[in-house]
Order: sequence, then C-alpha cells, then structure tokens
Amino acid sequence: MTEDVQTEIQEELAAADAVRPEKFEYPIRIRGLVNQFGDTVIHDHLDLDVRSGEILGVVGGSGTGKSVLMRSIIGLQTPTAGEIEVYGKTLDTITDPEESRDLRRRWGVMFQGGALFSTLSVAENIQVPLREYYPRLDQRLLDEIAAYKVAMVGLPPDAGPKYPAELSGGMVKRAGLARALALDPALLFLDEPTAGLDPIGAAKFDELIRGLADTMGLTVFLITHDLDTLYATCDRVAVLAEKKVIAVGTIPELLATEHPWIQDYFNGPRGRAAANCKQATARQDGKN
Repeated sequence: MTEDVQTEIQEELAAADAVRPEKFEYPIRIRGLVNQFGDTVIHDHLDLDVRSGEILGVVGGSGTGKSVLMRSIIGLQTPTAGEIEVYGKTLDTITDPEESRDLRRRWGVMFQGGALFSTLSVAENIQVPLREYYPRLDQRLLDEIAAYKVAMVGLPPDAGPKYPAELSGGMVKRAGLARALALDPALLFLDEPTAGLDPIGAAKFDELIRGLADTMGLTVFLITHDLDTLYATCDRVAVLAEKKVIAVGTIPELLATEHPWIQDYFNGPRGRAAANCKQATARQDGKN
C-alpha cells in the first residue's frame, strides 16, 4: 500500500468519525426554506429537523414538494431562500471543493425507480460513486466491494454482472439501494422506495430498510405515500401541506392532531388497513 493511499485512508477515517451519529443530534436542520418556480411557491418558510439515527417518513399530497425538498437538501435544487444545514455545514456557503465533496459522500441517494444506468451492469452501477470518490481503487477491490453490496441488499451473487433490463422491478430497487450504500453513508435518502412493488415485495423491502438502518446506524430520509411502509419502518413522520411541514411526530402523535388532511390520510380506509396490519403483526411477534 502506497503512502498516498495510506494518507487517504486516514483522512477518510477521520472524516467518517466527524459525522458519527452521537456527535450530531440533528444531522439535518432546515430553517425558512423557500422553493419557488416562477410564480409558483412550493415551500414557504419551511422548517424541519431530522434526528440522528431515525427513519423519518415524509408524506404529503401531490404537488407539496416532497422530492423538491429532498433535492434541496442534497444540493440538486437551489432554494430561493432559507438555510439547509447538514452535519453543521451549509452546502451553498462551502467554497472549498474538497470540503463539499467530503460532505456529499456522507450521504447516499436512491431515486424513484432505482435510476440505474441502463448501459452498466449492477456491479458497474455500484462502482460509479466509488470511482468518483476513490479513483485509486484497483478493479479487484472495486469488484469485491460491489459483490459485498449486492449481498447486503439481498440480491443473489449472479445479479452483479446483469444489466437493469434483465432484472425484475424489485431487484432493480435493491440494486439502486446497493449503489446508494456504496460509500457506507451516514445519511440515506429514499424517494418512494416501494412504489410499483407488489405487497409482498414491498413488505420485504421495508424489512430490508429497517434492518440496514438498525445495523449501520443510518439516518434515513424516506419519501413515501405507502402507509404500510410508514407503519413498518418509520420512527417519525413529517407531513407536508400548506407549503410547510405542518406536523412531525410518531403516527400516534399525528393521529391526535385535528388537521383535516392528516385525519383523512391516516384514518381513511387504507390508513385503517395499515394500522390493523401493524397491530396484527405486533400480536404475532408477541406470541413468537
């Protein structure tokens, strides 16, 4: 191992230590966020804190800007106003490119549908962020890391050489998750991770997310409309409406609020079915 590689490893370990969950009660803090497109205001002075080590579900009606909020946090959308702080740093005020890169590699993102590169194999997709941030890694090590990530998300070993078109929808989702985890991030962003999956596949994916979050100590920002996912995986839920976050809390805490949209969402037929399923699962776990 060369001296340059040893130095890079030491710097990486120090940077990873700097964002350990116990050092930040709120790795994400948002104050006064405004997102506007022309005359259309999506967010108007939105505030939100994400707690370290939690899975935060983000829900809201169509057009409330759930994905816009996520894109603002990870720097793909420049807000009109407000401040977004990630691990004590504000992306739009960082002037050092290396400091910006170091912060960005602390999170992984799974976009809707997996968003895999269709001309790359699963293994090659997983290696994309590794090649970007660690260009000196040799191919053998890249292949080993990709194989490990494939196994981590529950894909069979022969999935690595396959292309996205050769995979089922559920396997594409898992491959997208494997790529999001390629850099062993502290933060994980998931945009509608179970959309399009059948109920059995969605339930298994929920179990996978919950298990990985617990094992790896991840903080997860999870956009979803799937009530089963909210009940199965989320520690708290943030509700977007009226261009703001109108409530944040556990599902029982949200059920205690009187806001009409929250009541309609959680107490509608699907909400009641998800709650009943959660209760039945809890009773079965108690018997076991």
